[in-house]
This record gives sequence, C-alpha cells and structure tokens, in this order.
Amino acid sequence: MGGCRTSLLAALLVLLARSANPADDTLRNWFDDPFFAVATAVADCPLPAGPFVDEAGRRVQAHRRSEKGTTCWLAGACERPNAYAYDREIAGALQAALRERPPLAGSSLWVTVQGRVVYIEGCATAPSEVDALQALARSLPQVEQVIAIVRTDPAAPPPYRVRPAR
Repeated sequence: MGGCRTSLLAALLVLLARSANPADDTLRNWFDDPFFAVATAVADCPLPAGPFVDEAGRRVQAHRRSEKGTTCWLAGACERPNAYAYDREIAGALQAALRERPPLAGSSLWVTVQGRVVYIEGCATAPSEVDALQALARSLPQVEQVIAIVRTDPAAPPPYRVRPAR
C-alpha cells in the first residue's frame, strides 16, 4: 500500500512540475502547413515567421482551424470535409507553375498555404512581380484567396511577422 502512495505522489509531483514550467516557446510548424521560398534575390530580406508559432499560438490556431476546416464543407464550399486538405495540392501546383516561368529576379518571397489561402510574404523591388505571383496563385484550382504582405521599400520595416533569429 505504501508503494502505491509513493508512486501516486511521484506522479503528482511530475504533473505539478510540468504545469509549473512556462509554455513551450519553440517555434514549430505544428500543423505541417506548406511553407517554401519562391525567390531569394534580396539578401537582407527578413525571413517571415510563416506558419511557425509557439505552443500558445498553436492553441489559438487550433480552434480557428477546426472551425474553418469544417465550416467550408458544411457550407458546401468544399468537396472535402476539411479546407486544409487542399493545401498540399495547392502548394504543389504553385511550385510546378513557377518552374514553368522565369524566376522572380528582384524578390525574396515565401509562400504559406493554409486553408486554401495562399500567403505571399517577403521583399520585392518590382511590385509587378508580386502582382504576377498573386495572379498565378489565384488562377490555381481550389485557391480561395491570395494575400500578399510584401515590403517594397528596402528602408521600411517588414509588414509581416518575422521569424526570430536562433
């Protein structure tokens, strides 16, 4: 009987120690969202945070993602039961389409695909390149929306969340 109490007390202490530790602040791509570079010509362009968030960000996103994922299907706007089920195909189609066209020479741009939304973040010296990339992404099947958050003035701070240096 004493051994059982000791084990129970040890388990309780482990749980208390875990709950006393601060939340995990390691940035991770918790939901395995597609995130990739499409151009890397601007050397001093800060790397976007993209889909990388800490544990607290994961918890915030989890509810929104669950709601959006199923609402799309329930509203008849998606053929699949989850809006995020399209993201890998959208990312693959965009990467394939980009291989067929000239490189984006005056830009450093990254793409994140989340719930049929294509986010373009980074830096561009020619806004027309960003416009062309947006049009290309919009032309893909299953893309619901394209959002570009791009710095075009090298002296300006980035208008997107930046991944902290390690």
